[in-house]
Amino acid sequence: MGEDVTEQRLGPVVRRRSRIQRSTMDQHLLDSRERSAEYIHDDPWRVLRMQAEFVEGFGALAEVGAAISVFGSARTPADSPEYAAGVAIGKALVEAGFAVITGGGPGAMEAANKGALEAGGLSVGLGIELPFEQGLNKYVDLGVNFRYFFVRKTCFVKYAQGFVVLPGGLGTMDELFEALTLVQTKKVTRFPIVLFGSEYWGGLIDWLRKTVIAQGKAGEKDLDLFHVTDDVTEAVRLVTKETGPGANLYEV
Repeated sequence: MGEDVTEQRLGPVVRRRSRIQRSTMDQHLLDSRERSAEYIHDDPWRVLRMQAEFVEGFGALAEVGAAISVFGSARTPADSPEYAAGVAIGKALVEAGFAVITGGGPGAMEAANKGALEAGGLSVGLGIELPFEQGLNKYVDLGVNFRYFFVRKTCFVKYAQGFVVLPGGLGTMDELFEALTLVQTKKVTRFPIVLFGSEYWGGLIDWLRKTVIAQGKAGEKDLDLFHVTDDVTEAVRLVTKETGPGANLYEV
């Protein structure tokens, strides 16, 4: 996949061809093989870069207003029913008075951004620096590229009133369970989470019920932290219910 990359955007910097970097800031930060006394002395300076990324992200997103974050696989084909559902959800969210925030990539994220743009609403993309960087999709009106996943995920929650989660892979699961944990621990309140696609999410829900809850690792009431639906209208109704500009959000 990386062989097809011809352009890489790292914050304000654009790299092409032989100048493309194959490692990321997250990788340098977390890779235990780089641990040394010299590396430890460098860490305080990394904090300043993280701080700057928060400032840039907060500044860009402060005026977004009421918004919903939509997650899903970057591998969703454009001719699939899931992509069509993403477009429909993006449109319906705008028609309900909300901006749409995605990860800014292709697939399901692109679909939601496309729907928001076609409906005349604000289409936001929060990208991430990756070795196989593809850039923000063409339907993003307001885009922010992040170096660190945890900064990006904070912005997903801080500037959204809820999540719609389309079928996705590990990244989508990461974002879903981060949101569920924040709601469960009451770090955020009035934050609806909607899983779109009952067939796709059914196995995960069965595992939560029959294994995690059955073994006492979570409570039955934790299943109430999210909703599951196959209907676009219901998904939008559930995720926008009792939310809006005055909703109590994640505070940093």
